[in-house]
Amino acid sequence: MAELTYRQAIAAGIAQEMGRDPSVVLLGEDVGAAAGVFKTYSGLYKQFGPTRVRDTPISEEAIVGAAIGAAMTGLRPVADIMFADFLATCWDMVANQAAKTRYMLDGQVTLPLVIVTGNGGGLRFGAQHSQSLENWAMAVPGLKVVAPSTPADAFGLLAASIRDPDPVLFFGHKALYAVKASVPDGEHVEALGRAVIRREGKDVTLLALAAMVPRALAAAEVLAEHGIDATVVDLRTLVPLDTATIFEAVSRTGVAFTVEENPRLLGWGAEIASLIAEECFEALDAPVVRITAPHVPLPAAGVLEDSAIPSVERICATVLERCA
Repeated sequence: MAELTYRQAIAAGIAQEMGRDPSVVLLGEDVGAAAGVFKTYSGLYKQFGPTRVRDTPISEEAIVGAAIGAAMTGLRPVADIMFADFLATCWDMVANQAAKTRYMLDGQVTLPLVIVTGNGGGLRFGAQHSQSLENWAMAVPGLKVVAPSTPADAFGLLAASIRDPDPVLFFGHKALYAVKASVPDGEHVEALGRAVIRREGKDVTLLALAAMVPRALAAAEVLAEHGIDATVVDLRTLVPLDTATIFEAVSRTGVAFTVEENPRLLGWGAEIASLIAEECFEALDAPVVRITAPHVPLPAAGVLEDSAIPSVERICATVLERCA
């Protein structure tokens, strides 16, 4: 087992796939010698050269447009969009072109395209560089949505995304880039659409994603001191969504909470709460509770940003209130 940071795991996952498949290419702003603004592509330019690791102009439309064309003509591009917020500038390319081409051409053309982007807050980057936008992508038919919480999953899920025949939005979380943990040696690929139970408990179920997973796990340890045993489910991918694991965990405890970094209105937890109500209603002891950011632009001021994003303290307080 190797010890890698989350950002190193992203580079390692891409390197694995570039090494095994010459059609895999990386393109984006400063992804070459500079290794990306967050240094998530360190070593790739030196290892694979400027033909396969290409710097682009400062244009998200150009990056995604070029990647779509490359995917349609036989390559497997990985396109870097520096901040998830910047998806807004190329959303037509993502939602109207990449997501729909295979469907509209009746499968005659596939789009094995991955868009890797820095998602989420907690680093004082302000409202235009801190949004958690995985729910945007979840709402568009034709896109797969991945948001790992650990270095091992960043590696394995990125490798699986590159091998997938459909366009995948891979939301790497900026606040996790420096987190270090074990990654399996040798070829490592994690299947898309499989959630993981990070902690088993009998009283309540916490459903979390990306940076909210370690917070949910920390909250579970605090809740245990209050006599509440929590299951923590790491969703890992929103599309495809592992409803089987969700329903099994919720049915076992009867009490469910979603822990979401995105703003409350139309967050991914709303869809999951709806599915739980439809499929697990008889097993529920109480309505599903969503722990989210408020429906406001994320503040840059530290104390305000910290109050907006679900914290360990807020998760615990919400669970304790419901259980009381």
